[in-house]
Amino acid sequence: MTTIYHNPRCSKSREALALLKEKNETIEIVNYLDTPLTKEKLSGIISLLGISPIDLVRKNEPVWKENYKDKKINENELIIIMIENPKLIERPIVIKNGKAIIGRPPEKVIDIL
Repeated sequence: MTTIYHNPRCSKSREALALLKEKNETIEIVNYLDTPLTKEKLSGIISLLGISPIDLVRKNEPVWKENYKDKKINENELIIIMIENPKLIERPIVIKNGKAIIGRPPEKVIDIL
């Protein structure tokens, strides 16, 4: 089973989903804007990605620029901010067999299949 954390309004996310379908993957689609992630789930995804929470933040989003850009924020606070503002989470994220990758560019999702 392959899980994609997906935003259907995002072209990169749609492209990654199309690639997964082309590869005949069994896909669980999680629209994280409609189904908010828990702190535990988001922390687990960050751990699987092997990155710091700040590396998952979309820093060009207006909510980031207006509210958080120049503030000193610890990792725990960043996770909470992303949960409260899911548009800040980089997308798409694909998980398979205990591995995760951010699909930017979308072709990167093939690396974990």
